[in-house]
Amino acid sequence: MEQVRFIFWELLRILGLVLTSLLAVKTVASRKAAKDANLPGHAARANTWLYAVILALAGLGAWTLGYDVAAEAYFWVSLRDAQNSRMSKAYLNSLHAVELRPGVPRYWKALEVTKFNLGQWASVVDDWPAVERLAGREFDAEGQWRLAASLFFVGRYDEALSITRRIILQDRFYLAPYILQGNILTAQRRYAEAQQAFAAALELRPTDQAAVEGLAHADFLEGNRQQALKVLEDAPQLSFSIEARKRFEALEGLYGQ
Repeated sequence: MEQVRFIFWELLRILGLVLTSLLAVKTVASRKAAKDANLPGHAARANTWLYAVILALAGLGAWTLGYDVAAEAYFWVSLRDAQNSRMSKAYLNSLHAVELRPGVPRYWKALEVTKFNLGQWASVVDDWPAVERLAGREFDAEGQWRLAASLFFVGRYDEALSITRRIILQDRFYLAPYILQGNILTAQRRYAEAQQAFAAALELRPTDQAAVEGLAHADFLEGNRQQALKVLEDAPQLSFSIEARKRFEALEGLYGQ
């Protein structure tokens, strides 16, 4: 839908540019036909300059439209690359889109997603002040979560924790910030608070693998080995994939040593 909207507005802009140029040329031509017979040289020079201005403006409009179309093409190719797990290509194409049109929020969003998926967390953090000023509300809870996760990965725990709390206040049914918050608190050795965060995640989705593992890990690090084993054993096994159940069994073996 976004692509159709872009094509529609670009076609309107092209049509407007063509019509404006034609009207301007027609006006100058009419002026030439009606010029003062006593000042033919002055009128001819004026008409030449007017034609030059019209040509320059038309060229500038075409140049601008060309950049818009090229940036949009890079953007859509980057999305297709990301969908096909070609993240390096997705990154380069989204970067080209931003370079051509740095004032378009969705180009920045695509770039930040590819940076995050490639592990360029410090770059995501560095970009954020400019991105936030530009995008405003277009960077929703998911975008804020990427920033919080990036801050977590670079070791800025308190800042990351502040953002997760803000996200949860905005949308208490969004699961990801609870799990991230639990991981941050675990890294800070605040195990009781981490357990609360993972427990809240499990209230939203009892079969979330990351929440189960996070809760068990926080219990184990706190020194409560039996509780960690109980979390894994009590997980509704049939609700998880074979891979998840194998992971739980491996953790039970590790915690039970």
